[in-house]
Amino acid sequence: MPPSAIPTGSAQTPSRQRLVTPRTLLPAALVLLILAFWLARSHTSFDWASLAHQLRSVSPLLILSALACSYLGYWLRAWRWSLLLSPLRKTSTLQMLPSQLIGFTIVGLFGRFADLARPYLIARRLKTSVATQLAVYSIERAFDLAAAAILFSTTLAFAPRNMPHHQAFVRAGAVSLAATLFLAAFALALRFAGHHVAALTTRLLQPLSATFARAASERIHEFSHGLRIVSTVSEFLSALAISIVMWLVVALVYVNSTHAFRAAPSLATLSFAATMLLLATSLGGSLLQLPILGWFTQIAVLAAALHGFFSVPLETASACGAVILLSSNLAVIPAGLIAAHLEGISLREAAVKPAA
Repeated sequence: MPPSAIPTGSAQTPSRQRLVTPRTLLPAALVLLILAFWLARSHTSFDWASLAHQLRSVSPLLILSALACSYLGYWLRAWRWSLLLSPLRKTSTLQMLPSQLIGFTIVGLFGRFADLARPYLIARRLKTSVATQLAVYSIERAFDLAAAAILFSTTLAFAPRNMPHHQAFVRAGAVSLAATLFLAAFALALRFAGHHVAALTTRLLQPLSATFARAASERIHEFSHGLRIVSTVSEFLSALAISIVMWLVVALVYVNSTHAFRAAPSLATLSFAATMLLLATSLGGSLLQLPILGWFTQIAVLAAALHGFFSVPLETASACGAVILLSSNLAVIPAGLIAAHLEGISLREAAVKPAA
């Protein structure tokens, strides 16, 4: 269903023909979780008492600092959204903040596929079309990608020499920097010649799959339209600056969460560059996040990265992964539930409505 066909502020219930919903995914997620737990208990030597000890030894002050940074990140997202929307509709950061909190609460509870709830919620709140907010969403994703790539590539390219696997990280930083420059050139091409890029993509993909070629062309047109929202250099630089600061704040969530484990020297002294690598690994692991089960896969991805890259004991790495998940993804849930109650919003309806 095209975004423009979704009634703004409508009380229409989600389509009954929708096959994949949080409710249908939940039983499968629970079965997979039980299976994973059984396999871990049967085939892995894991000291659960050590895990509990590591969780009890964390610094409350640093955890609170990580939580504060997490909420600051949501405020910065609300500020950026109001800035990107300003050419179409004047609004404020405070007006955008509840929808950001509710939207990321929905993602935390129902999985990554529900991320489109934010454009729907903002359209509902401002009484604008969903298509307008999807355009803002597409440009927000572009600034996220650009800011994260700039931060990752710069940090990893200048990683300290005493960092484990230093050469591998430097190469990763160089590749990331090259990818950043390529993406910048591609974004400029979309901004000024999106129609031609879409036509070329269609011609290249048509022999492989007409359906895929058509879908790719539609996404390129949407992305190109979103890029046109930023009409001045001042708006572009402001949005980019907010994005970079926001990702620095997200990195601080990871820094404070790892340094909170004062009883584990390998975590208490983890460098900023190492933390950025951990953040990049976490983002990769969250792309296909499922409801509830995604929490445990995220912890597993973080624990594997800490254990494999920095030789952190598996129990300590798992405890750290759980704290990072709480600080970065789940801390928003209490505020989001309160905001949803005050706004009279059903989380389940908001999760499935954009794709219904």
